[in-house]
Amino acid sequence: MKKRIGILIFIACSFIFSCKESSTNNATYSKDIAPIIYKNCTPCHRPNQIGHFNLQTYTDVQSNAKAILYTVSNHLMPPWPADIHYTRFANELVLEDKEIELIKTWVNNKCPIGDSNAIPPVPNYPARSLLGTPDLTIPVIPRKIIGDFNDQFLLIKVPFALPTETYAHTIEFVPGNTNVVHHVNADIVRFNETKKANVFDGNWVHNTVTDSTIKDAYQKMGMLHDDGSYPTLHRNAMNYLPGVMAQEYPDGIGDILLGKKNAFLFSDIHYGPYWEDTWDSSYINIFFSKTPPNRTVKEFQLGTLGVSPVLPALIIPADSIVTVCSKYVLPEPISVITLNPHMHLLGKSFWGFAVPPSGDTIPLIRINNWDFNWQNYYKPKKPIVIPAGTVIYAQGVYDNTSKNPFNPNKPPKTITDKNGTMRTTDEMFQFIIMYLEYQKGDEEMVLEKEKK
Repeated sequence: MKKRIGILIFIACSFIFSCKESSTNNATYSKDIAPIIYKNCTPCHRPNQIGHFNLQTYTDVQSNAKAILYTVSNHLMPPWPADIHYTRFANELVLEDKEIELIKTWVNNKCPIGDSNAIPPVPNYPARSLLGTPDLTIPVIPRKIIGDFNDQFLLIKVPFALPTETYAHTIEFVPGNTNVVHHVNADIVRFNETKKANVFDGNWVHNTVTDSTIKDAYQKMGMLHDDGSYPTLHRNAMNYLPGVMAQEYPDGIGDILLGKKNAFLFSDIHYGPYWEDTWDSSYINIFFSKTPPNRTVKEFQLGTLGVSPVLPALIIPADSIVTVCSKYVLPEPISVITLNPHMHLLGKSFWGFAVPPSGDTIPLIRINNWDFNWQNYYKPKKPIVIPAGTVIYAQGVYDNTSKNPFNPNKPPKTITDKNGTMRTTDEMFQFIIMYLEYQKGDEEMVLEKEKK
């Protein structure tokens, strides 16, 4: 009897396995591959987005099948540098093993389309945004980038007016030319409407402040009130790095008050070196809030230009691999809502963690293979609550050898942070942390955006 039962179990398991194997071996575009592509690839690989080719149709996907297989098999795409075996984050762009296996089988079987009438329709993605349909889109003044392979750092004013005061819940910077736009840091200036006659006056672009004071630059750009007084400034209202998506938080968190007369002040927009003349026509999307804010988002950073020094000093000799770190003791309890490691082309790996007074390590983030082109703002599924007295550590490894394919210098030469110049070919080491002042119940706040 036991032998018969064993045979039956073996037959049943064999049947289940063969059905599963058969399903995988018969993978088709219409049934298996299109849903994976639409969910993970098409949001970026469509017109007016950062993907350099479209993945919307069977022909698009079939013609790029081998490239897709290579990148997903090596976990290069979708772009998610953070180690998912160390920490998990909200809205991760990570393919499951079974999805990768489906793609592999489909490509090896010469990309069968299946029932062409059963191909699901391409989702109705919002145009010119990764988040949705904005309430307001504001163009940034178009800029010609001279192809002399030099960095450009500019102050830019982007004025705008509204019929009434309102709150901005999310602000999205969309680069017009991802080949040259490296990073953006922008504040919002809210003018007193009785003190500013024309918010659109002044020079909108200022190339350098080396020959004048910051106040002189602001006067030339029309950033002051007509009487010379300073308007209200909301710092770090908008940021961008390669691969970064604007952060969306629950209602009431991080909303910014906008007046009737406003301007974005790009405290710096960095255009990286490029080998030929080109143009950038970036723009800003604003999503309004339906409720007044009740929590303020704050920020600090370890490392270069931050609250704690880089140790040892960020000096990377030619033909060397160097490890640096930075640490900071929290003076108050916080609820971490976003983590952003930052290095440049020589970056090899990054590791961030926290050690509270109890001694139990809190894992924050680990990136085993640093990629300069994908510098996400990582949002945990729920806030990471860190008590006062905790030491936050960041460790970075830099590869300044000829074996680093991203090394901009051939042969390698000594590289430093040069006191935070931000040039692509210099280096930086930063661990940027956005947080809320801790409140009871933050542990259960849901930060992950519901998938539609």
